[in-house]
Amino acid sequence: MEINAKTKTTCLFGHPVEHSFSPVIHNYLYRKYKENIIYECFDISKEDLKAAVESVRVLGIIGLNVTIPHKVEIMKYLDFLDIKSKLVGAVNTIKNEGGALKGYNTDGIGFVQSIFDIGYSIKGKKILILGAGGACRSISIELAVEGAKSIEIRNRSLDNANHIVETINSNFETKACCSKKEVDKNDLEGVDILINATPIGMKSDDCPIDKNISIDKAVLVCDIVYNPHNTSLIKWAKSQNIETMYGIDMLVNQGLAAFKIWTGINPTLEDKEILKNMYNCTI
Repeated sequence: MEINAKTKTTCLFGHPVEHSFSPVIHNYLYRKYKENIIYECFDISKEDLKAAVESVRVLGIIGLNVTIPHKVEIMKYLDFLDIKSKLVGAVNTIKNEGGALKGYNTDGIGFVQSIFDIGYSIKGKKILILGAGGACRSISIELAVEGAKSIEIRNRSLDNANHIVETINSNFETKACCSKKEVDKNDLEGVDILINATPIGMKSDDCPIDKNISIDKAVLVCDIVYNPHNTSLIKWAKSQNIETMYGIDMLVNQGLAAFKIWTGINPTLEDKEILKNMYNCTI
């Protein structure tokens, strides 16, 4: 694709962003579908978020993704929110419609699709989620939509977790609760799916659970961190011969959903596999 005076821009707002694989996803799709659009990353501090959002209108940026730590805070600067993003209470995708910014959330959709892609069901499952930020909000709501039996959220602060729990218990049959308790062996053997929805493992070899825990139950372990590919949590799961779901699966699926919002084009299953292979070639 040749960049010219008619080229439009989409981008990512977050902190940090240098690890992001999103430019590869979207620029591949733009080339394949001959869309005159490019995708860039912008490292935005919390203090600069309001000005950055205004720049979207000023510069005519047609769409953007939002990642940690701005998924909740950015909502106050938008003009419209779709129904699901209101329920979730977080936004990860924004479309600029003639200067009016509309927020969506594709995180939960991307996560659930990734579960389905590896042949797992969600209905009737007991789920433990680590973290209570924007990603947890989106994932929890989507899991409840799909009929999870129970969802427990573990987080150091219960303010956000309580809000998510109240939303689920008020709108779904799924039973939700939260606590500050450290994850132990009994916790892991009492659930069907463990999800790391924190950034722990992104910058270091830290693990969100005690790596010395050994379990006997077949639990699906999911990490939304995708760089590194094999996080400490994923390595722990493999050492226990436990099934895993990588962060890149969710990233690709939520990215395909965002691409459709911006362009109206529905990417193919082939696109998904190509993008996952492209990521695997970079690690």
